[in-house]
Amino acid sequence: MVLRTDFDRLTTRVFDSATRSGGARLDAYREGDSFFIDIDLPGVDPASIDVTVDRKVLSIRAERKRAQREGVTYLVAERPMGPVSRQVFLSDSLDTDRLDARYDNGVLTLSIPVTEQAKPRKFEVAAA
Repeated sequence: MVLRTDFDRLTTRVFDSATRSGGARLDAYREGDSFFIDIDLPGVDPASIDVTVDRKVLSIRAERKRAQREGVTYLVAERPMGPVSRQVFLSDSLDTDRLDARYDNGVLTLSIPVTEQAKPRKFEVAAA
């Protein structure tokens, strides 16, 4: 017989791994003439973060490592360790040559300007 708490743990593990799948969670938004992506990468050494763009596919890879300390035996180790990755398909309207990446307080923020051609334009209507 499966207890309710066992069922809850099982479904949480299944759905959590299905939504995470080793990927980092992110927010994407546009502000003014730039597109931003904020990616949660807590506990990651900034030197391990690799950001690449290939044919409008943005790939982010990093690795979370547990500090090795002599004489320490972990009784509980729930914090996820190991490689983390995420891919985002970008629009042609973004100028990936001018991508800016900053890491602060466990969040990688990518800023990508919108190309001049993709910016909204206003046209005057001539009266006849």
